[in-house]
Amino acid sequence: QVQLVESGGGLVQAGGSLSVSCAASGRTYDIYEMGWFRQAPGKEREFVGVIRRGDGTTYYVDSVKGRFTISRDNAKNTVYLQMNSLKAGDTAIYFCAARFRPGQWTYWGQGIQVTVSS
Repeated sequence: QVQLVESGGGLVQAGGSLSVSCAASGRTYDIYEMGWFRQAPGKEREFVGVIRRGDGTTYYVDSVKGRFTISRDNAKNTVYLQMNSLKAGDTAIYFCAARFRPGQWTYWGQGIQVTVSS
C-alpha cells in the first residue's frame, strides 16, 4: 500500500505561480511512476503529467507544457508540481497518483484545490 498526501495549493492571480507537493509513504520503494491529475468543476479528471521515480523522466499534457514542471526528491519520497504562468483554466482540484507498473493508477491522494483568479 501507498499513502499519498498533497499539500500547497491555494489561490493565485492569473499569470502567477504556485507549487503543490505530494508526499508518499508506505511501499514507496515499489513506486514506478507518480503522476498529477486535475479535475475542474463539471469536468472529467484529466492527466497533467508524470515523473518516473527511477530516472526522473517526465511527460506532460500539451496544455501545460512549458508552464508546469514536475520534480522529485526520492530521499523525501515527495514529488512536486511547479505551476507557472497560471491561467483561470488551470483552476481545479489537483490529485497525485502512484503506480507500481505501467497501466492503471492504483493509489491516489485526497486532492488539493488550486484556484486561479482572472
